[in-house]
Amino acid sequence: MYTRNFYIDKIKPFIDKPVIKIITGMRRSGKSYFLKQIIELLRRDGIDEKNILSIDKELMDFDFIKNYQDLDRFVNEKFSSIPGHKFLFVDEIQEIIQWEKTINSLLKKGETDIFITGSNAHLLSSDLATLLSGRYIEFPIYTLSFKEFLLFRGDRKSDPVVEFKNYLRFGGLPALHHFEFIEDVVYQYIQSVYNTILLKDIIERNNVRNVHLLENINKYIFDNIGNIFSAKKVSDYLKSQRLNVGVDTVQNYIGYFLSTFAAYKVQRYDIRGKRLLEINEKYYAGDVGIRHAVLSYKESGISGFLENLVFLELKRRNYNIYIGKLGEKEIDFIAEKDSKRIYLQVSYLLSTEETIRREIAPLQEIKDNYPKYVLSMDTLLGNDFEGINRVYIPDFLLSDELF
Repeated sequence: MYTRNFYIDKIKPFIDKPVIKIITGMRRSGKSYFLKQIIELLRRDGIDEKNILSIDKELMDFDFIKNYQDLDRFVNEKFSSIPGHKFLFVDEIQEIIQWEKTINSLLKKGETDIFITGSNAHLLSSDLATLLSGRYIEFPIYTLSFKEFLLFRGDRKSDPVVEFKNYLRFGGLPALHHFEFIEDVVYQYIQSVYNTILLKDIIERNNVRNVHLLENINKYIFDNIGNIFSAKKVSDYLKSQRLNVGVDTVQNYIGYFLSTFAAYKVQRYDIRGKRLLEINEKYYAGDVGIRHAVLSYKESGISGFLENLVFLELKRRNYNIYIGKLGEKEIDFIAEKDSKRIYLQVSYLLSTEETIRREIAPLQEIKDNYPKYVLSMDTLLGNDFEGINRVYIPDFLLSDELF
């Protein structure tokens, strides 16, 4: 089992501290194995097995825990006669009704270090945030980065260019590495993951009746990766397909989909006006492999897929991300963290002067001194292009620090 040190290093400072560790992310992104790795870390540090309780709500063994009373009863029974500090792990806690009541109670008693995972963004709804205010830390888990993808491949790695093509085509779900990279086999597995997200995290949770409409909206999002659109545009498209759907319904269904971490919304930022724009956002897939399993991989969309990989890497590195608007021009990403900012344009190939001008021109118009980059699949890149750095996309994904 490969240890995801990138995340272990992030959570280590909070182990055995009086805050709830809430690990969020899309189903099958590796949250369960991450919990196991934390438990293994505790064992190596000498924590007695009796002081560790792990509950996995995807196992039938714990099907009897339906609500917060069941959870409270079970935890107290297990820990009542155990001396010393205890450690509780609950995987997919959103399956337990009003779980936050028990978790909050355990936290206040101060005897238990608590780690929970969830596959739904509503896990941290405003009501819950108020209840647990200042007493939890969220740790988002994403599908594999390209660096992790290569580590998971191990001795099976081939040429780096081939592996990057595999990553671009199949995405980063950790369990992919149990399979040979045969398109039909891999996409069948990924489709099963998507179906689980659709059924358990959207349809059942939100009592969705019009499943056909939900699937159409999800496909529309996946088919427009990196394109500006709005709920009204989706509604108009569906009407053209003889599906008469209002804007409010579309917004609700998009919200259900986003809550599963299978896709993300990115707002636009007016660089000159220095303000966020409320309309015409962009969407990116939580994993490109899921997007391809649903709609199939097409080379014609490679620019958008590369943009999606860059977006996910920025998310992993905890950047706040916006789409830049500069008059009629657009910057693919403005990424901010720790009072620093970078501007990035993503292009497949800078093969013509026209393409270079299109990618470089918006960056040249920005008058501040923050770093500016054009990322592409060109391998013969200079270190600098008229004050703007040009970087090979796989190098960007493999870098230890993002500029």
